[in-house]
Amino acid sequence: MSKPLASVGLDADNFWSYKRTHGDADWVERPSYLPVLGERMEACFTQHQITPSVFVVGADAAAADGPDFVQRMVQMGCEIGSHSYEHEPWLHLYSPTQLRDELRRTEDALQAAGAPKPRGFRAPGFAMSPDLMRALVELDYDYDCSVLATWIGPLARQYYLRTNKDLTKSEREDRKALFGSLWDAALPNKPFTWKAPCCGTGENAQPAVQLTELPVTVFPLLRVPIHASYVIYLSGYSVPLAKAYITAALAFCRATGTQPSLLLHPLDLLDGSDAPGLEFFPGMNMPLGKKQEMLDFILDAFSRQYRLVSLAEHAESVKGIPVRERGIDVLARGREVRPARAQN
Repeated sequence: MSKPLASVGLDADNFWSYKRTHGDADWVERPSYLPVLGERMEACFTQHQITPSVFVVGADAAAADGPDFVQRMVQMGCEIGSHSYEHEPWLHLYSPTQLRDELRRTEDALQAAGAPKPRGFRAPGFAMSPDLMRALVELDYDYDCSVLATWIGPLARQYYLRTNKDLTKSEREDRKALFGSLWDAALPNKPFTWKAPCCGTGENAQPAVQLTELPVTVFPLLRVPIHASYVIYLSGYSVPLAKAYITAALAFCRATGTQPSLLLHPLDLLDGSDAPGLEFFPGMNMPLGKKQEMLDFILDAFSRQYRLVSLAEHAESVKGIPVRERGIDVLARGREVRPARAQN
């Protein structure tokens, strides 16, 4: 009997993008750890015999070390997805025109770096909006994977803002929807379809929406995260607890028929010596060896029960299968949309 599918994707957030979200002024120097990250990713993926989806930021693909990173992932057989151009976790504040420009600019950068046109998109900071979903449909994307259906997001945001006293009032306003809305916990934890009819006429016409969504899987029923960074953070308190947690989460996934989509981050493969100044990020005080052991356990646990594939293959596998539908208007809940401001 063949194993059910599970997908694995890594958001290739670069050093500067963490600094930018944190409000560090030196992010403008665009510090990068892509060369060492690429080496660690290749070693990890080869060891576990997986070819995950890698969501790349357009500005990184266009940087000096970007093409080498992108081509390395392509040569390994990884799908390259779009993670926006500037990695601003406030995409919900963008106008429709700004969103289309951001997506097209990212596509151009990824293709110039040696990747095919991206078929999937993940929003930085889970910053979704109805206009974003319409833009993805208009630009012919196959799937989105920006949903994290948990109630933890607002708590993580409050912790993040409380521990960062240097953010200006404007910067705090931009981050009011960071890590998602409490309403997101009501979204499905399995693949579903975003839907909305076309509206408007003439120049104001907006396309109909029918777009596959692959949520980042959370613990079924409990709706708490199970992505690698969260489990690695738990292991800093207790390795047995973290292992029992991921084991139980996968048991619940099997019991509920959930084919999970596992999210990885660069900092799962890096430590404080690789990215000095990111000590504020949970788990960055852990030795690299301890992180690697925990990540190996997570990937081994997944691969024992599932056949690990890219998100593109996962999205293709659900086509033609009846899935839940959600109207895109629910994305406005908990995400205040203000008049679009000029981008940097």
